[in-house]
Amino acid sequence: MIYPLAGLILGALFGAIRAKSKGGKMLDLLQWGAVNAMIGGVLGLFILVFIERAAT
Repeated sequence: MIYPLAGLILGALFGAIRAKSKGGKMLDLLQWGAVNAMIGGVLGLFILVFIERAAT
């Protein structure tokens, strides 16, 4: 499924936008994007596991 990948992409975008709104520089955008991408990926993985277990 695509949920972890979507979580990574959406998390990175959300983190970069949030850092930009706080006046962050390029390294801030990268750091916030990476952290939020990891969080989004883990959430996407949990969603995938939940959907797969509920289907059986």
